[in-house]
Order: sequence, then structure tokens, then C-alpha cells
Amino acid sequence: MLNKRVKWMLALAAALVVVVALAGCGGQGQKQEGQQPSGEQAEEISGNLTAVGSTAMQPLVEQAATQFMAKHPKAQIVVQGGGSGTGLTQVASGAADIGNSDIFAEEKSGIDASQLVDHKVCVVGMATVVNPGVTVDNLTKQQLVDIFTGKITNWKEVGGPDQKIVVIHRPKGSGTRATFKKFALGGVEDTAPGMEQDSSGTVRKMVAETPGAISYLALSYVDNSIKALKLDGVEPTVENIASGQYPVWAYQHMYTRGEPTGLKKAFLDYMLSEEVQGQLVEKMGYIPITKMQVERDAQGNVTKK
Repeated sequence: MLNKRVKWMLALAAALVVVVALAGCGGQGQKQEGQQPSGEQAEEISGNLTAVGSTAMQPLVEQAATQFMAKHPKAQIVVQGGGSGTGLTQVASGAADIGNSDIFAEEKSGIDASQLVDHKVCVVGMATVVNPGVTVDNLTKQQLVDIFTGKITNWKEVGGPDQKIVVIHRPKGSGTRATFKKFALGGVEDTAPGMEQDSSGTVRKMVAETPGAISYLALSYVDNSIKALKLDGVEPTVENIASGQYPVWAYQHMYTRGEPTGLKKAFLDYMLSEEVQGQLVEKMGYIPITKMQVERDAQGNVTKK
């Protein structure tokens, strides 16, 4: 009897060992399955990307690219200026991955806009800027037209000092120039004699250092070294631009040739992320699209949202 009981207990113990072993194997299988639930792992973002064009939006894209590369060390993003026209031309030809522009592709002659996809990143305001020694604080639209067409050549003609006006132009491929011409000058060609500079940073430096100088810049470049003027009594502020009271502003476009994929899509998604839109955009002097109370089409028509 005792032997039978011992045998029965030994058999039960052996059965329990087998059950525990099987349970252990099942647990390991579940763990491995949990590690690779779909049999796929997310691909690491990597590759090279070049964004070329608008110098008005260059500081924003450069800073965003720096932050993006810190998160994704295998991604290499090069940001270059050259103007909106250059950006549109290079992305259309395939020479650049992204074309940064202050203007709609439809506004650039020689570009097949139907081949490009528009990604509006933010809005930038543009202001008439002068050397700090100029005592004028406001210009009417007509006075601005007269200065940039050479009809007014001395600051005393608009209530300022007896000082020659030095006009600093942007090149024809500049989106900042196109925006200023369209919305500040009413489409009038700026034909006044003067210097020409293709870099927003250089324009700021020249206005700051040249007595009597006048030009125009994106608000992201305006600092204490120069003075921004009112236009028809309206200051170039974020609030006045967002409400539609101040007219000289432009969307900041990032164009791709066709729908973006891979690194291009990842970077453009990042440009529209909360980290960039909610923090970086305003910090650097731009306006999130979500703050705009008005919108504008390629023809310049403005409507309330």
C-alpha cells in the first residue's frame, strides 16, 4: 500500500514538473512575440536632404533641421538660401529635395506648378526698414511708391532730416521683393537707383550701417540695429498681420516635387509638429498658420477664415 502511494506521489510530481516546464516555454514564446508584434521593426530615419530657397524663412528651417538631426543622427539636412525663385527652380528640376519660397509656385514664370506639392509652414510679415538715424516712423503707401521709384530722394520730403535716401533693393528672384512689390507698392516696379543685395542678413547689416538707408525685410530679421516703419499708420505686428490690418505678409511654402516620402516626409511632418509650430515658429518671429484670421490665394485675394 505504501509503495503504491509513493509511486502515485512520484507520478504526480513528475506531471507537475512537465506542466511548469511547458508554462515556462509558453511564457518565453509570448515575450518574443511581444517584442516583434507584427514581425516588423520601425525603420530608422536616415539619408540626405537639401532644402534651398527663401532667405526669409531660412533661419526657421535651419533651426528646425538642427533639432531634427539631433533626434535622428543618421539624417543629414542641408539648408541653403538663394531666394524663392532659386528654390522653386531647383525643386522643379530635381536639383533640390525641397524648395523654400515666399511666393506661390504659380507666381513664378517657367515653373510647372502642377508638378509641385505645396506645404505651407507658417506666415511671415515684411516691414519697411530704415537706418536708426532716420526720424520718420510712418510712410503712406504713395510715399513708399515714390521713394522706391525715385520720385522722392530726400528724407526731408516726407518729414525727416535733410538727408539723401539710399535705397537697397532685393534681386528679381527674391520672394521678399515680390511680396513687397505686390502688397506694399501695389505692383509698381521699384526702379529707384540703389544697391542690390540677395541676402536678408546682408540687407539688415547695410541698412544698419548706411546713413539714410531704406529697404524691406521679413520680421524675423528685424532687430534693434534697424527701425521698422508703420505703413499708413499700421504697425507691422503679428496681431495686425493675423487680423488682416497690415497687408505685407506671405505664406512660407516648402515645395516638393510630387508627394514626399521617406526623409522628406518625416522632416515636413516635423515642420508642422507642435514642437516647431507651438514653440519655434513664434520664438523666431514667424506666425503659425493657425493664428491667421485671414487667408490669401495665389492671386493675392484675402478672405476672412
